[in-house]
Amino acid sequence: MAIASKSPWMAMVLLFFSLMAPPSYAFYLPGVAPADFQKRDPLLVKVNKLTSIKTQLPYSYYSLPYCKPDVIVDSAENLGEVLRGDRIENSPYVFEMREPKMCQIVCKVTLGEKEAKELKEKIEDEYRVNMILDNLPLVVPIKRLDQDSATIYQHGFHVGVKGQYSGSKDEKYFIHNHLSFLVKYHKDEQKDLMRIVGFEVKPYSVKHEYEGQWDDKKTRLTTCDPHSKRLITSSDSPQEVDVNKEIVFTYDVDFLESDIKWASRWDTYLLMTDDQIHWFSIVNSLMIVLFLSGMVAMIMLRTLYRDISKYNELETQEEAQEETGWKLVHGDVFRPPAHSDWLCVYAGTGVQFFGMLLVTMIFAVLGFLSPSNRGGLMTAMLLLWVFMGLFAGYASARLYKLFKGSDWKNITLRTAFTFPGTVFAIFFVLNALIWGEKSSGAVPFTTMFALVLLWFGISVPLVFVGSYLGFKKPALEDPVKTNKIPRQIPEQAWYMNPLFSILIGGILPFGAVFIELFFILTSIWLHQFYYIFGFLFLVFIILIVTCAEISIVLCYFQLCSEDYLWWWRSYLTSGSSALYLFLYATFYFFTKLEITKFVSGILYFGYMLIASYAFFVLTGTIGFYACFLFTRLIYSSVKID
Repeated sequence: MAIASKSPWMAMVLLFFSLMAPPSYAFYLPGVAPADFQKRDPLLVKVNKLTSIKTQLPYSYYSLPYCKPDVIVDSAENLGEVLRGDRIENSPYVFEMREPKMCQIVCKVTLGEKEAKELKEKIEDEYRVNMILDNLPLVVPIKRLDQDSATIYQHGFHVGVKGQYSGSKDEKYFIHNHLSFLVKYHKDEQKDLMRIVGFEVKPYSVKHEYEGQWDDKKTRLTTCDPHSKRLITSSDSPQEVDVNKEIVFTYDVDFLESDIKWASRWDTYLLMTDDQIHWFSIVNSLMIVLFLSGMVAMIMLRTLYRDISKYNELETQEEAQEETGWKLVHGDVFRPPAHSDWLCVYAGTGVQFFGMLLVTMIFAVLGFLSPSNRGGLMTAMLLLWVFMGLFAGYASARLYKLFKGSDWKNITLRTAFTFPGTVFAIFFVLNALIWGEKSSGAVPFTTMFALVLLWFGISVPLVFVGSYLGFKKPALEDPVKTNKIPRQIPEQAWYMNPLFSILIGGILPFGAVFIELFFILTSIWLHQFYYIFGFLFLVFIILIVTCAEISIVLCYFQLCSEDYLWWWRSYLTSGSSALYLFLYATFYFFTKLEITKFVSGILYFGYMLIASYAFFVLTGTIGFYACFLFTRLIYSSVKID
């Protein structure tokens, strides 16, 4: 962290390497300090939520009849962890560093009707159990059939599987009740200290049998005996889930020394084998940017330069009356638009959102928001959103004063409440649905209160401070005077129809990001890690440039056709890319996800509606300010009496 703060040049070098390095070697700063262990030191395994890509509803680990410790202790959670539905608790699994164990009994459970039903439902919905050791999530190594040496890692192990006994067609449910853990460690030869660099498991379903009466952990199993070196290597005799069935939970743990250093231990989780697709995405987006840049350059250098030279050489009134194109509407181009107050509100909100994303992205690229800091990304985004309220108020007030508005307090209130209020209302309804499903993903009342407190206690006052500062400054002067009577807009060609040009304008910004969008949706809804922030930052820059350029190009064509109503259209032109984002999310839902439950579908579309709304505000604001600067630039370059 100290390195990055020494000079901006060092920060730029780090940024470059994080952008260009392969994902497995990407530079990042871990979010936690390393823990050193000596031989026989206790290693505490923690359990996290149960997750499913079919329902998207997380549940607490102890909502199922698993073995419990004497006292269940919740780990300290940050705001991001609570919003993600993480519920990290202690477990009865306790290892000792470099002390292998075989066939250790955890407990015996007899299933009642309710427990059996819940287990079957979770197995049917393909729920996975998530565990954590030394802040590393548990993974299941899976050998890929199409490649000789490639191993992929699945986060968490399935609660169980559905299957049939040989010779029977009836489907049964089997629980994974035996876990073979493997802890990888890196040893410091000089200090004889060890650091954990890997946490893997192979789950098995085993119908355990034992001698005599059950005597807790002293019971001797016949199916798995450490004394006779009889280990479990397959699920030949699986443990069925049914009412009154006895389930014995057992585990093995082994230790393996690894060359992987502690600083690189997350590479296994973050490794993306499809980085070529990301580069294809970047090249695809750059082609769009180069195409648009060429058009903007042609407009700016050829057309505008010729137009401005011609207009400035006009000498007689007769010649002036023969003006055509964009100069003809100079007396109306800066006329305040209809519903100008709402434009101010959304422009201010967009500035707030842009500031939040930019700062978050920079911190993520430099590694400050490592996945090892669980929930850190979401917490950072929330806090940055709150503090960026200052810029939202300032931007909306400056624009409002340009439009000769006087009721700045009204605009400030709307800026502070419109976007967050809409998102909070949708979020509240979705949270009620999650709560109705008794999922651990439901945000508790105390957290909801904390969110409201952040909004009303910090964000709203900051919006007012920014608005006050913005309104106190003198208003921006228009480059040209506005006529008292608006001129009539001539009949437009079909391709200059507002709806058509707005819909066309949104295609290119969406086209610049849609490939990377696939990976983001996959990481969110298929519970995978996304950590190629270098690619994401580059795509974000391309999105900014694309939104700005397409809005400028279409705004110029609009002004040339003597249509001066550019204010809202410039916002909607790039903002319409949000419509394509939502349509793509719908396509992704039906082609990539296996969600079947009604509530899960409502959750998906509810959250994607929030994401699309935020994307509309972001891209619309970028396009609007690009056109705002463009029109001020071209009309300040011509001599107008």
